[in-house]
Amino acid sequence: MESQIATHNDADIILKLYDLRREEVLRKARHWLVYEFNPKTPEEFLAVLQGYGTQENAYFRQVISYWEMAASLVVHGAVKSDLYLDSNGEGIFIFAKLHAFRDAYASKTGIPFMRQTAELIEKYPMARDRFNARLKSIQDRAK
Repeated sequence: MESQIATHNDADIILKLYDLRREEVLRKARHWLVYEFNPKTPEEFLAVLQGYGTQENAYFRQVISYWEMAASLVVHGAVKSDLYLDSNGEGIFIFAKLHAFRDAYASKTGIPFMRQTAELIEKYPMARDRFNARLKSIQDRAK
């Protein structure tokens, strides 16, 4: 747990992240990934990942890169973790939602899936608790 109080700079970063989330294309991309993209197999997941030039691939890349950028700000100390986690849970939800496909992603790309988000979850108990709760909920619904 971080001991320092959040600064005005931390608050400014959180507000900028929120403002970016409201951008029209990112909003559509986030809606697609959260509500419409529900792969059941690694092949369905990889079809979007490898669907270069498709709207779905563009949406996937935009959302994942946005949440990875945001997580990176926390992991590298640019913003306080507690302040970030108080208002930004979607990246952790997406990581949990697509968690079953992380090995397929890594084998295709040679890099870990959502590496910064994974580090955020590993480093901060609040993030880890949120991830575990989301993953359990997702797994329970799949039964």
